[in-house]
Amino acid sequence: MTRALNQQWHSLAFSAFIFHEIIDNPQEDETPQSRLKQIGMMSVLYIMHQGHQRLTLSNIIENTGLTRTGVTETIDPLVKRGLLTETFVKNSMGRGKARQFEIAPEILEKIRDFESGKNPAVDRRQST
Repeated sequence: MTRALNQQWHSLAFSAFIFHEIIDNPQEDETPQSRLKQIGMMSVLYIMHQGHQRLTLSNIIENTGLTRTGVTETIDPLVKRGLLTETFVKNSMGRGKARQFEIAPEILEKIRDFESGKNPAVDRRQST
């Protein structure tokens, strides 16, 4: 299969997985609007990830045009769900701390397993 087609499959698998994780597992006191924002944010973060951009609050604000509070309100539930990991790094000026995020490695591994046919749910369907 061509590299471009592989990339399309990976993007589709990521989107479907994130949609399923967020919509099918609502958190307490979470609105449908909040879940849709999370899905949209994960799409933005995935594109930034694919473009090798650092996932810092400043970069996310720059890419989305949202306020710092708007980004934080959408990012925090994603960290709580385990879809993102958070670390503290030095800010761009090297003096303070900045929040940096990563798409959880487990998520990317699950998608790779799914694409390669190692997904147990897929294996069960094929054996019936």
